[in-house]
Amino acid sequence: MSPNTLSRWRTPTLILVCGGLIMTIAMGARHGFGLFLQPMSMAQGWGRETFAFALALQNLVWGAAQPFSGLIADRYGAGRVLFAGSVLYVLGLALMAHSNTGTELALSAGLLIGLGLSGTTFSIVYGVLGRTYPPEKRSQVLGIAGAAGSFGQFAMLPGTQALITGIGWMAALLVLAAVATLMAPLSAVLAEPGRDTSQRPTQSAAAAIREAAGHRGFWLLTFGYFVCGFQVIFIAVHLPAYLADNGLPGNVGVACLALIGFFNIIGTWGAGMLGARWTKKYLLAFIYVARSVIIVAFVAVPPTPTSAYLFAAAMGLLWLATVPLTNGIVAQVFGVAYLSMLGGFVFFSHQIGSFLGAWLGGVLFDRTGSYDVVWWIAVALGLVAMAVNLPINERPLARLADPKPAAA
Repeated sequence: MSPNTLSRWRTPTLILVCGGLIMTIAMGARHGFGLFLQPMSMAQGWGRETFAFALALQNLVWGAAQPFSGLIADRYGAGRVLFAGSVLYVLGLALMAHSNTGTELALSAGLLIGLGLSGTTFSIVYGVLGRTYPPEKRSQVLGIAGAAGSFGQFAMLPGTQALITGIGWMAALLVLAAVATLMAPLSAVLAEPGRDTSQRPTQSAAAAIREAAGHRGFWLLTFGYFVCGFQVIFIAVHLPAYLADNGLPGNVGVACLALIGFFNIIGTWGAGMLGARWTKKYLLAFIYVARSVIIVAFVAVPPTPTSAYLFAAAMGLLWLATVPLTNGIVAQVFGVAYLSMLGGFVFFSHQIGSFLGAWLGGVLFDRTGSYDVVWWIAVALGLVAMAVNLPINERPLARLADPKPAAA
Protein backbone atom coordinates (compact mmCIF):
# COMPACT_ATOMS: atom_id res chain seq x y z
CA MET A 1 0.00 0.00 0.00
CA SER A 2 1.46 3.37 -1.02
CA PRO A 3 1.90 6.18 1.54
CA ASN A 4 -0.72 8.28 -0.28
CA THR A 5 -3.29 5.48 -0.13
CA LEU A 6 -2.44 4.75 3.50
CA SER A 7 -2.74 8.39 4.53
CA ARG A 8 -6.30 8.64 3.18
CA TRP A 9 -7.72 6.10 5.61
CA ARG A 10 -5.44 6.83 8.57
CA THR A 11 -7.91 9.16 10.28
CA PRO A 12 -7.14 10.45 13.80
CA THR A 13 -9.99 8.36 15.20
CA LEU A 14 -8.71 5.17 13.57
CA ILE A 15 -5.20 5.88 14.86
CA LEU A 16 -6.58 6.33 18.37
CA VAL A 17 -8.64 3.12 18.16
CA CYS A 18 -5.79 0.97 16.85
CA GLY A 19 -3.30 2.51 19.27
CA GLY A 20 -5.73 1.78 22.08
CA LEU A 21 -6.12 -1.85 20.96
CA ILE A 22 -2.35 -2.32 20.91
CA MET A 23 -2.18 -0.90 24.42
CA THR A 24 -5.04 -3.15 25.52
CA ILE A 25 -3.24 -6.30 24.39
CA ALA A 26 0.28 -5.33 25.48
CA MET A 27 -0.68 -4.04 28.92
CA GLY A 28 -3.40 -6.65 29.47
CA ALA A 29 -0.96 -9.54 29.01
CA ARG A 30 1.75 -7.81 31.00
CA HIS A 31 -0.43 -7.08 34.03
CA GLY A 32 -1.28 -10.76 34.36
CA PHE A 33 2.31 -11.92 34.88
CA GLY A 34 1.91 -11.79 38.65
CA LEU A 35 -0.61 -14.63 38.39
CA PHE A 36 2.15 -16.92 37.15
CA LEU A 37 4.43 -16.32 40.16
CA GLN A 38 3.10 -19.08 42.42
CA PRO A 39 2.28 -21.82 39.86
CA MET A 40 5.56 -21.43 37.94
CA SER A 41 7.66 -21.18 41.10
CA MET A 42 6.04 -24.28 42.59
CA ALA A 43 6.30 -26.29 39.38
CA GLN A 44 9.96 -25.40 38.79
CA GLY A 45 11.07 -25.43 42.43
CA TRP A 46 12.07 -21.77 42.43
CA GLY A 47 11.99 -19.27 45.28
CA ARG A 48 9.95 -16.15 44.68
CA GLU A 49 13.16 -14.20 44.09
CA THR A 50 13.79 -16.08 40.80
CA PHE A 51 10.46 -15.12 39.25
CA ALA A 52 10.56 -11.63 40.77
CA PHE A 53 14.03 -11.03 39.28
CA ALA A 54 12.83 -12.00 35.78
CA LEU A 55 9.93 -9.53 35.97
CA ALA A 56 12.21 -6.91 37.50
CA LEU A 57 14.63 -7.41 34.60
CA GLN A 58 11.70 -7.11 32.17
CA ASN A 59 10.84 -3.70 33.56
CA LEU A 60 14.46 -2.57 33.54
CA VAL A 61 15.01 -3.68 29.92
CA TRP A 62 11.71 -2.08 28.93
CA GLY A 63 12.83 1.21 30.40
CA ALA A 64 16.42 1.09 29.12
CA ALA A 65 15.29 0.35 25.56
CA GLN A 66 12.48 2.92 25.57
CA PRO A 67 14.53 6.03 24.69
CA PHE A 68 16.07 4.21 21.71
CA SER A 69 12.83 2.74 20.40
CA GLY A 70 11.26 6.16 20.96
CA LEU A 71 14.03 7.86 18.98
CA ILE A 72 13.54 5.48 16.04
CA ALA A 73 9.79 6.09 16.13
CA ASP A 74 10.24 9.86 16.29
CA ARG A 75 12.69 9.94 13.40
CA TYR A 76 11.31 7.25 11.09
CA GLY A 77 7.73 6.58 12.16
CA ALA A 78 6.24 4.30 14.77
CA GLY A 79 4.95 1.51 12.52
CA ARG A 80 8.17 -0.48 12.20
CA VAL A 81 8.89 -0.09 15.92
CA LEU A 82 5.44 -1.40 16.82
CA PHE A 83 5.78 -4.34 14.43
CA ALA A 84 9.22 -5.33 15.77
CA GLY A 85 7.97 -4.95 19.33
CA SER A 86 5.01 -7.22 18.58
CA VAL A 87 7.29 -9.96 17.22
CA LEU A 88 9.59 -9.80 20.24
CA TYR A 89 6.63 -9.85 22.62
CA VAL A 90 5.16 -12.98 21.01
CA LEU A 91 8.54 -14.73 20.98
CA GLY A 92 9.12 -13.85 24.63
CA LEU A 93 5.75 -15.27 25.73
CA ALA A 94 6.31 -18.50 23.79
CA LEU A 95 9.79 -19.01 25.25
CA MET A 96 8.61 -18.08 28.74
CA ALA A 97 6.22 -21.04 28.55
CA HIS A 98 9.19 -23.36 27.95
CA SER A 99 11.58 -21.85 30.51
CA ASN A 100 12.98 -24.49 32.85
CA THR A 101 15.70 -22.46 34.58
CA GLY A 102 15.98 -19.03 36.09
CA THR A 103 18.32 -17.98 33.28
CA GLU A 104 15.85 -19.03 30.60
CA LEU A 105 13.07 -17.18 32.40
CA ALA A 106 15.22 -14.05 32.63
CA LEU A 107 15.98 -14.16 28.90
CA SER A 108 12.36 -14.77 27.83
CA ALA A 109 10.16 -12.98 30.37
CA GLY A 110 12.90 -10.48 31.16
CA LEU A 111 14.85 -9.57 28.03
CA LEU A 112 12.55 -10.41 25.10
CA ILE A 113 9.26 -9.29 26.63
CA GLY A 114 10.97 -6.19 28.02
CA LEU A 115 12.13 -5.27 24.51
CA GLY A 116 8.68 -6.08 23.15
CA LEU A 117 7.01 -3.79 25.67
CA SER A 118 9.37 -0.95 24.75
CA GLY A 119 8.03 -1.10 21.20
CA THR A 120 4.32 -1.54 21.86
CA THR A 121 3.30 0.64 24.80
CA PHE A 122 3.04 4.17 26.15
CA SER A 123 5.91 6.17 24.66
CA ILE A 124 5.50 4.86 21.11
CA VAL A 125 1.71 5.09 20.96
CA TYR A 126 1.66 8.43 22.78
CA GLY A 127 4.20 9.88 20.36
CA VAL A 128 1.94 9.13 17.40
CA LEU A 129 -1.15 10.47 19.17
CA GLY A 130 0.68 13.59 20.31
CA ARG A 131 1.62 14.37 16.69
CA THR A 132 -1.84 13.51 15.40
CA TYR A 133 -4.04 15.58 17.72
CA PRO A 134 -3.86 19.33 18.48
CA PRO A 135 -2.65 20.55 21.90
CA GLU A 136 -6.14 21.29 23.23
CA LYS A 137 -7.15 17.64 22.74
CA ARG A 138 -3.83 16.00 23.57
CA SER A 139 -4.31 15.37 27.29
CA GLN A 140 -7.76 13.82 26.77
CA VAL A 141 -6.52 11.58 23.96
CA LEU A 142 -3.54 10.37 26.00
CA GLY A 143 -5.95 9.60 28.82
CA ILE A 144 -8.17 7.57 26.49
CA ALA A 145 -5.20 5.55 25.21
CA GLY A 146 -4.04 4.95 28.77
CA ALA A 147 -7.55 3.85 29.71
CA ALA A 148 -7.42 1.32 26.86
CA GLY A 149 -4.34 -0.23 28.46
CA SER A 150 -6.21 -0.33 31.75
CA PHE A 151 -9.15 -2.02 30.06
CA GLY A 152 -6.76 -4.73 28.92
CA GLN A 153 -5.82 -5.40 32.52
CA PHE A 154 -9.47 -5.59 33.55
CA ALA A 155 -10.57 -7.71 30.60
CA MET A 156 -7.62 -10.09 30.28
CA LEU A 157 -6.83 -10.86 33.93
CA PRO A 158 -9.88 -13.06 34.60
CA GLY A 159 -9.27 -14.85 31.31
CA THR A 160 -5.62 -15.40 32.18
CA GLN A 161 -6.52 -16.87 35.56
CA ALA A 162 -9.16 -19.08 33.94
CA LEU A 163 -6.57 -20.34 31.46
CA ILE A 164 -4.06 -21.10 34.21
CA THR A 165 -6.72 -23.00 36.17
CA GLY A 166 -8.20 -24.78 33.16
CA ILE A 167 -5.23 -25.70 30.96
CA GLY A 168 -2.18 -24.89 33.10
CA TRP A 169 0.31 -22.04 33.18
CA MET A 170 2.34 -23.25 30.19
CA ALA A 171 -0.60 -23.47 27.79
CA ALA A 172 -1.95 -20.18 29.16
CA LEU A 173 1.25 -18.41 28.13
CA LEU A 174 0.99 -19.87 24.62
CA VAL A 175 -2.58 -18.59 24.32
CA LEU A 176 -1.39 -15.13 25.36
CA ALA A 177 1.31 -15.35 22.70
CA ALA A 178 -1.35 -16.09 20.08
CA VAL A 179 -3.41 -13.09 21.21
CA ALA A 180 -0.32 -10.86 21.09
CA THR A 181 0.15 -11.59 17.37
CA LEU A 182 -2.85 -9.31 16.73
CA MET A 183 -0.67 -6.28 17.52
CA ALA A 184 1.40 -6.72 14.36
CA PRO A 185 -1.32 -5.90 11.78
CA LEU A 186 -2.62 -3.04 13.95
CA SER A 187 0.81 -1.40 13.79
CA ALA A 188 0.27 -0.50 10.11
CA VAL A 189 -2.26 2.16 11.10
CA LEU A 190 0.33 3.93 13.29
CA ALA A 191 3.02 3.85 10.59
CA GLU A 192 3.21 7.65 10.04
CA PRO A 193 3.95 7.51 6.30
CA GLY A 194 6.39 10.16 5.14
CA ARG A 195 7.95 10.75 8.57
CA ASP A 196 11.21 9.30 7.29
CA THR A 197 11.59 12.28 4.91
CA SER A 198 9.65 15.54 4.96
CA GLN A 199 8.11 15.12 8.41
CA ARG A 200 11.34 14.66 10.34
CA PRO A 201 11.87 17.18 13.14
CA THR A 202 14.30 19.99 12.34
CA GLN A 203 15.84 19.91 15.82
CA SER A 204 18.44 17.18 16.27
CA ALA A 205 17.92 14.43 18.82
CA ALA A 206 21.12 15.42 20.63
CA ALA A 207 19.89 19.00 20.95
CA ALA A 208 16.54 17.79 22.29
CA ILE A 209 18.31 15.67 24.92
CA ARG A 210 20.58 18.55 25.97
CA GLU A 211 17.59 20.85 26.20
CA ALA A 212 15.66 18.46 28.45
CA ALA A 213 18.73 17.67 30.57
CA GLY A 214 19.14 21.38 31.30
CA HIS A 215 15.54 21.74 32.49
CA ARG A 216 15.12 21.28 36.25
CA GLY A 217 11.50 20.24 35.91
CA PHE A 218 12.46 17.37 33.61
CA TRP A 219 14.56 15.80 36.37
CA LEU A 220 11.91 16.36 39.02
CA LEU A 221 9.30 14.75 36.78
CA THR A 222 11.68 11.88 36.13
CA PHE A 223 12.19 11.15 39.82
CA GLY A 224 8.46 11.25 40.49
CA TYR A 225 7.97 8.66 37.78
CA PHE A 226 10.55 6.43 39.50
CA VAL A 227 8.26 6.31 42.52
CA CYS A 228 5.27 5.48 40.34
CA GLY A 229 7.09 2.47 38.91
CA PHE A 230 8.18 1.21 42.32
CA GLN A 231 4.70 1.35 43.76
CA VAL A 232 2.62 -0.10 40.95
CA ILE A 233 4.93 -2.98 39.99
CA PHE A 234 5.45 -4.08 43.57
CA ILE A 235 1.68 -4.22 43.98
CA ALA A 236 1.04 -5.85 40.59
CA VAL A 237 3.58 -8.61 41.14
CA HIS A 238 3.24 -9.29 44.86
CA LEU A 239 -0.31 -8.36 45.91
CA PRO A 240 -1.85 -11.78 45.05
CA ALA A 241 0.89 -13.55 47.02
CA TYR A 242 0.56 -11.08 49.93
CA LEU A 243 -3.16 -11.77 50.17
CA ALA A 244 -2.63 -15.54 49.95
CA ASP A 245 0.00 -15.35 52.70
CA ASN A 246 -2.65 -13.72 54.89
CA GLY A 247 -5.05 -16.60 54.38
CA LEU A 248 -7.26 -15.17 51.63
CA PRO A 249 -8.28 -17.44 48.73
CA GLY A 250 -6.54 -17.06 45.37
CA ASN A 251 -9.60 -15.64 43.64
CA VAL A 252 -9.41 -12.56 45.90
CA GLY A 253 -6.01 -11.65 44.47
CA VAL A 254 -7.25 -12.11 40.92
CA ALA A 255 -10.34 -10.02 41.64
CA CYS A 256 -8.15 -7.27 43.15
CA LEU A 257 -5.97 -7.06 40.04
CA ALA A 258 -9.09 -6.96 37.88
CA LEU A 259 -10.57 -4.22 40.07
CA ILE A 260 -7.37 -2.22 39.75
CA GLY A 261 -7.70 -2.56 35.99
CA PHE A 262 -11.36 -1.53 35.97
CA PHE A 263 -10.95 1.54 38.17
CA ASN A 264 -7.77 2.40 36.32
CA ILE A 265 -9.90 2.91 33.21
CA ILE A 266 -11.80 5.61 35.07
CA GLY A 267 -8.73 7.06 36.73
CA THR A 268 -6.56 7.29 33.63
CA TRP A 269 -9.33 8.75 31.49
CA GLY A 270 -10.26 11.16 34.27
CA ALA A 271 -6.65 12.26 34.76
CA GLY A 272 -6.40 13.04 31.06
CA MET A 273 -9.57 15.11 31.21
CA LEU A 274 -8.50 16.95 34.37
CA GLY A 275 -5.04 17.56 32.95
CA ALA A 276 -6.59 19.57 30.12
CA ARG A 277 -8.19 21.93 32.65
CA TRP A 278 -6.01 21.98 35.77
CA THR A 279 -2.30 22.23 36.49
CA LYS A 280 -0.81 18.82 35.86
CA LYS A 281 1.93 18.97 38.50
CA TYR A 282 -0.63 19.53 41.26
CA LEU A 283 -2.64 16.56 40.06
CA LEU A 284 0.52 14.42 40.11
CA ALA A 285 1.39 15.56 43.63
CA PHE A 286 -2.11 14.64 44.80
CA ILE A 287 -1.89 11.18 43.21
CA TYR A 288 1.37 10.34 44.95
CA VAL A 289 0.32 11.43 48.42
CA ALA A 290 -3.06 9.74 48.02
CA ARG A 291 -1.33 6.45 47.20
CA SER A 292 0.69 6.66 50.41
CA VAL A 293 -2.42 7.30 52.48
CA ILE A 294 -4.24 4.35 50.88
CA ILE A 295 -1.31 1.98 51.46
CA VAL A 296 -1.07 2.98 55.14
CA ALA A 297 -4.78 2.33 55.63
CA PHE A 298 -4.48 -1.07 53.92
CA VAL A 299 -1.44 -2.49 55.74
CA ALA A 300 -2.35 -1.12 59.17
CA VAL A 301 -4.67 -4.09 59.80
CA PRO A 302 -4.74 -7.70 58.55
CA PRO A 303 -6.44 -7.79 55.14
CA THR A 304 -9.93 -9.11 54.58
CA PRO A 305 -11.67 -9.61 51.22
CA THR A 306 -13.55 -6.36 51.75
CA SER A 307 -10.47 -4.31 52.64
CA ALA A 308 -8.57 -5.86 49.73
CA TYR A 309 -11.32 -4.92 47.27
CA LEU A 310 -11.52 -1.38 48.65
CA PHE A 311 -7.74 -1.04 48.40
CA ALA A 312 -7.77 -2.29 44.81
CA ALA A 313 -10.55 0.10 43.79
CA ALA A 314 -8.90 3.11 45.41
CA MET A 315 -5.45 2.28 44.08
CA GLY A 316 -6.92 1.58 40.64
CA LEU A 317 -8.20 5.15 40.39
CA LEU A 318 -4.58 6.33 40.82
CA TRP A 319 -2.79 3.42 39.12
CA LEU A 320 -1.75 4.83 35.72
CA ALA A 321 -3.32 8.25 36.19
CA THR A 322 0.26 9.56 36.29
CA VAL A 323 0.92 8.49 32.68
CA PRO A 324 -1.14 11.01 30.64
CA LEU A 325 -0.19 13.77 33.08
CA THR A 326 3.54 13.02 32.94
CA ASN A 327 3.62 12.68 29.16
CA GLY A 328 1.37 15.73 28.91
CA ILE A 329 3.92 17.83 30.78
CA VAL A 330 6.73 16.58 28.52
CA ALA A 331 4.70 17.49 25.42
CA GLN A 332 3.63 20.84 26.87
CA VAL A 333 7.14 21.93 27.84
CA PHE A 334 9.27 20.44 25.02
CA GLY A 335 6.80 19.93 22.15
CA VAL A 336 5.87 16.69 20.38
CA ALA A 337 8.69 16.27 17.84
CA TYR A 338 10.64 14.03 20.22
CA LEU A 339 7.83 13.07 22.56
CA SER A 340 8.48 9.32 22.25
CA MET A 341 12.19 9.71 22.97
CA LEU A 342 11.92 12.20 25.84
CA GLY A 343 8.97 10.31 27.26
CA GLY A 344 11.18 7.24 26.99
CA PHE A 345 13.90 8.81 29.13
CA VAL A 346 11.36 9.71 31.81
CA PHE A 347 9.89 6.23 31.53
CA PHE A 348 13.33 4.66 32.05
CA SER A 349 13.29 6.12 35.54
CA HIS A 350 9.82 4.61 36.03
CA GLN A 351 11.22 1.23 35.09
CA ILE A 352 14.21 1.49 37.40
CA GLY A 353 11.64 1.97 40.12
CA SER A 354 9.68 -0.99 38.72
CA PHE A 355 12.79 -3.17 38.82
CA LEU A 356 13.40 -2.33 42.46
CA GLY A 357 9.75 -2.73 43.41
CA ALA A 358 9.44 -6.19 41.85
CA TRP A 359 12.88 -7.44 42.89
CA LEU A 360 12.97 -6.04 46.44
CA GLY A 361 9.54 -7.50 47.05
CA GLY A 362 10.91 -10.98 46.36
CA VAL A 363 14.27 -10.45 48.07
CA LEU A 364 12.92 -8.98 51.28
CA PHE A 365 10.14 -11.56 51.48
CA ASP A 366 12.64 -14.42 51.13
CA ARG A 367 14.88 -12.76 53.77
CA THR A 368 12.24 -11.71 56.29
CA GLY A 369 9.16 -13.77 55.46
CA SER A 370 7.11 -10.59 55.11
CA TYR A 371 6.36 -7.74 52.71
CA ASP A 372 6.06 -5.16 55.51
CA VAL A 373 9.35 -3.34 54.81
CA VAL A 374 8.53 -2.87 51.14
CA TRP A 375 5.07 -1.53 51.89
CA TRP A 376 6.55 1.19 54.12
CA ILE A 377 9.23 2.04 51.55
CA ALA A 378 6.40 2.60 49.05
CA VAL A 379 4.66 4.92 51.51
CA ALA A 380 7.78 7.02 52.11
CA LEU A 381 8.55 7.30 48.40
CA GLY A 382 5.03 8.54 47.70
CA LEU A 383 5.53 11.45 50.06
CA VAL A 384 8.86 12.33 48.44
CA ALA A 385 7.28 12.19 44.96
CA MET A 386 4.57 14.61 46.06
CA ALA A 387 7.23 17.08 47.19
CA VAL A 388 9.36 16.92 44.02
CA ASN A 389 6.44 17.45 41.63
CA LEU A 390 5.27 20.71 43.19
CA PRO A 391 8.19 22.92 41.94
CA ILE A 392 7.97 21.76 38.29
CA ASN A 393 7.71 24.62 35.78
CA GLU A 394 5.13 23.63 33.14
CA ARG A 395 5.57 26.64 30.85
CA PRO A 396 6.42 25.75 27.23
CA LEU A 397 9.96 26.53 26.15
CA ALA A 398 10.46 29.83 24.37
CA ARG A 399 11.45 28.16 21.09
CA LEU A 400 7.94 26.65 20.75
CA ALA A 401 6.63 30.12 20.01
CA ASP A 402 8.89 30.18 16.92
CA PRO A 403 7.16 28.44 14.02
CA LYS A 404 10.50 27.39 12.56
CA PRO A 405 12.91 26.47 15.36
CA ALA A 406 16.50 26.38 14.23
CA ALA A 407 18.20 23.04 13.86
CA ALA A 408 20.97 22.43 16.34
